[in-house]
Amino acid sequence: MRGLIDTIKNIWKIEDLRQRILFTLGILLIYRLGSFIVLPGIDPGQLDALQQQTSGGVLGLLNMFSGGAFARASIFSLGIMPYISASIVVQLLGIAVPYFQRLQREGESGRRKINQITRYLTVAILIVQAPGYLKNLQVQLPETAFVMGSTTFFYVSSVIILTAGSMFIMWLGERITDRGIGNGISLIIMIGIIARLPYALFAEFASRLEETGGGLVAFLVEMIILFFVFMGVILLVQGTRKIPVQYAKRIVGNKQYGGVRQYIPLKVNSAGVMPIIFAQALMFVPITIAGFAESDALTGFAAAFSNLTGFWYNFTFATMVILFTYFYTAITINPSQMAEDMKKNGGFIPGVKPGRKTVEFLDRIMSRITFPGSLFLALIAIMPSFAMMAGISNQWAQFYGGTSLLILVGVVLDTLQQIESHLLMRHYDGLMKTGRIKGRTGGASVI
Repeated sequence: MRGLIDTIKNIWKIEDLRQRILFTLGILLIYRLGSFIVLPGIDPGQLDALQQQTSGGVLGLLNMFSGGAFARASIFSLGIMPYISASIVVQLLGIAVPYFQRLQREGESGRRKINQITRYLTVAILIVQAPGYLKNLQVQLPETAFVMGSTTFFYVSSVIILTAGSMFIMWLGERITDRGIGNGISLIIMIGIIARLPYALFAEFASRLEETGGGLVAFLVEMIILFFVFMGVILLVQGTRKIPVQYAKRIVGNKQYGGVRQYIPLKVNSAGVMPIIFAQALMFVPITIAGFAESDALTGFAAAFSNLTGFWYNFTFATMVILFTYFYTAITINPSQMAEDMKKNGGFIPGVKPGRKTVEFLDRIMSRITFPGSLFLALIAIMPSFAMMAGISNQWAQFYGGTSLLILVGVVLDTLQQIESHLLMRHYDGLMKTGRIKGRTGGASVI
């Protein structure tokens, strides 16, 4: 306890770090306050039907990512997910379209151009999503909830406000990244998830105390299971230690390895949490196309991909996580560049010729060690569905793995790592006495 107090004192002594933390907290406070501002023209006292609609299912998950703003008909209702969806599209275009590939090679100027295109695409997505959200409000809420009536002026002004609200959230995230402690978009998503955590926990505790809830023993069992899931997610987010060369050679079938213990910079989970973020953003598409309607009212394709416990939803979600794991690993780890750097620095892999053979060797290793990591990530992604089928409430089940827990753990570790880096640079003790905190692998932040 005394060590923790000393660490907090050291953090406060570093003026730059203190200012960054206070600035970040201020921005997050603005975001949370904005999530309670209801759209002009809507009576906040008549939102019971909307809150009931978002108590479970895909809309419940979407409401969690927005920190409850979706269920409050807030100006921040659409949250930051449209920006993430736009970022996914732009990154995919960077693989297939020569124009975007050229921008990626242009350094800082290309990055600014890509960011500008991403913002334009975000606005386009919001202009499509906002009318669907307003249509859902019209279906869910009584006519008296619309103070000014469902007029054209209300729709046009609300679309503008919802679009501006999401763009403002994006701007807040960028300010945290520039002047705060970093990972602004990730922190905004995390704070929304944390805001729903106490409510979900108390609701689950109350349900267990009911006559048919199983009592405190059932709740204790849930907490034990959650602890092991939590520890597994920490290991997944941090990745594994670097792969010893001799083990890597066993993976690719080369038996001629030396006894010297050397390492190559590849990990089982090099993609971090990005694959599950990508997949989850795309899984929101069917419910968006359907106008945010209730799952019970949907049919066919939209119904199948809006049922969190359904086979097709989970099969598709897990498959997309696996594919995105390979995709993001491929764009973040370049075997050719790695082999070239080794050659320039006089390094080599014993028993493997430099150049093309080294590239092929690294590529084979990366493909094979990514496979178990992608399967584990896919399992974690669909675990909330198994928790729901086991009788755990929908909202609390989202913390048994899935996108929510992965983001929560990943961002917390990244933030602690940022703070620890500031402490170590100024010759203070880090946050951990037994070793440095390991965040997600490089480039694995949400945005």
